[in-house]
Amino acid sequence: MATMKKTAKVAKVATEVMSADQLSTNLTTKVSEYIAAKRGHKLGELTNPRVIRNIRKEIARLHTAIRAAEIASAKESK
Repeated sequence: MATMKKTAKVAKVATEVMSADQLSTNLTTKVSEYIAAKRGHKLGELTNPRVIRNIRKEIARLHTAIRAAEIASAKESK
């Protein structure tokens, strides 16, 4: 009863919807949001610290989607 992981599904959907350039742009945006959230948490301005964890997970999902797009393009070129 093997099931596909949720992140694999998200990565597959993300690569089908967005191009690699759009994924990279979203990644840089999320990284800047993550840095701002960490800074806000240290200064005590962040009201919900779980935001940091959610942004970190979104960054990981974007990295996975970018890698999946690279693998797909490598398979197409062969």
